[in-house]
Amino acid sequence: MTGINATNQGKGSRNRLPADIWVLVAAAFAVAIGYGLVAPVLPQFAQSFDVSVTAASVVVSAFAFFRLVFAPTGGFLVDRLGERSVYMTGLLIVAVSTLATGLAQSYVQLLIFRGLGGLGSTMFTISAMALLTRISPPGARGRIMGIYATAFLIGNIGGPVLGGVLAEFGMRIPFFVYSASLLVATAVVAIFLRGGRRRSSDDQTPELPPLPVREALKDLRYLAALASSFVNGWASFGVRVAIVPLFAAANFDAGPGIAGTALASFAVGTASVVSVAGWLSDRYGRKPLVIWGLVISGVSTVVMGWCDTVPLLVAASVVAGVGAGILNPSQQATVADVIGSDRAGGKVLATFQMASDTGAILGPVVVGLVVDAMGYKVGFAVSGALLLAAVIPWLFAKEPRQAASAVTSGSDLLHRLANRPRDAVTW
Repeated sequence: MTGINATNQGKGSRNRLPADIWVLVAAAFAVAIGYGLVAPVLPQFAQSFDVSVTAASVVVSAFAFFRLVFAPTGGFLVDRLGERSVYMTGLLIVAVSTLATGLAQSYVQLLIFRGLGGLGSTMFTISAMALLTRISPPGARGRIMGIYATAFLIGNIGGPVLGGVLAEFGMRIPFFVYSASLLVATAVVAIFLRGGRRRSSDDQTPELPPLPVREALKDLRYLAALASSFVNGWASFGVRVAIVPLFAAANFDAGPGIAGTALASFAVGTASVVSVAGWLSDRYGRKPLVIWGLVISGVSTVVMGWCDTVPLLVAASVVAGVGAGILNPSQQATVADVIGSDRAGGKVLATFQMASDTGAILGPVVVGLVVDAMGYKVGFAVSGALLLAAVIPWLFAKEPRQAASAVTSGSDLLHRLANRPRDAVTW
C-alpha cells in the first residue's frame, strides 16, 4: 500500500500544472468576456455613423492591423523585458483604448481608437503565449493550450449574449464594461502572477540564444502552422466577428440579439471540444487534429452562407466552432514544440500571431467587398475554400517523435489488453 500511495503521489505531482497557468487562465476569462461584449455590437456601432458594410468591416480589421504592425516589437519586448510587465502594459493600453472607443463621436475616431487597442492586444497575447510555452511540460502542451482556450471560450459564450442585452441600453455600454473587465484582468496578473522571466536568477545553466524566425521557417510544421493560423484568423477572428453579425442583422431582422447568439453559438461549439482536443493532441499527435479541424471549419463556413433560418445559422455556428476547437490547441502546441521550453521564441510567436492577424485584416475587407458585389453566399464560400486549402501544407508536415511514440504506445496498450491472459490483473 505504501508503494502504491507513493506512486500515486508522484503521478499527482507530475500532473499538477504550474500555478502561473491558472493565473493566465483567470486573466484570459476576464479579457474574453469583455471582448465578447463588444463583438456583436461593434460592426453595427460603426454602421450607426452611416457607413457601408465594407467600412464597418474595416473597423474590425483596424484592430488586427495594429496587432500585425506591432507584433515584431511585441516579440522583442517579451524577449527583452519579460512576459509579466509586457502583459500588464498591454492590458492597460487596451482598457484605455476601449473606453475611448465607447466615447467616439465619429467614424474616424472609432476607427483610430479601436485600432490603437491592437497595440496592447498583441503585447498581452504574445507575452501570454511565451509564458505558456516556457512553463508547459512538453507532454502537456496540448492540454494546457486547451485549458487556456477554454477560459477564453467560456468568456466568449457569455460575453456576446450579455453584450446583445447591454446594447439595448445603448451601443456604447458594452465598451465601458469591457474596459472595466480589462482592469480586472490586470489586477489578477499584478497580484498573482509570479513568473515573467525565461529563467530564474540562480539558474547557472548556459542560456540558449532565442530561436530565429529563419530557423523556425525551415521546419515544415511551423510553415503549416502559419498557413492554418492565417486562414483561422481570416474566418474566426475576421469574418466571424465582422460579417456574421451583419449577415444575421440583414437576413433575420433581429438586431444585436441574434448576432450575439450566433457568436456565442460558435464559442459553445469550440468550448465543447477544445479541452479534449488538446489532450488528444498530446496523446496522438498534432497533425490529425489540425486537419480535421480545418475540414470541419471549412465545410461549415460554406454552409453558413446558405442558412435562411435562425436555427440553421446557430447550428452552422456551433459546427464551425467545433472545427476551430479541434484546430487551435494543436496548432498552438505545434509552435511550442518547434520553439521548445529551453529557449526564447518571442519573435517566432509574434510571426505566428502575425499570420492570424493578417487573415483577420484581409478577411473582413475582402469578404465585405465580395458581399457588397455578389452577396453573402459567395463571401462565406471564399472563406470556406481557404480553410480547406490550408489542409495541403499539413499533409507534408511530420509529427514530432514524442507524438509518434504516443500513438505507438497507445496501440501497444490495446494489443496487450486484447491478448492478456484471462486471469491477469489489469488495473
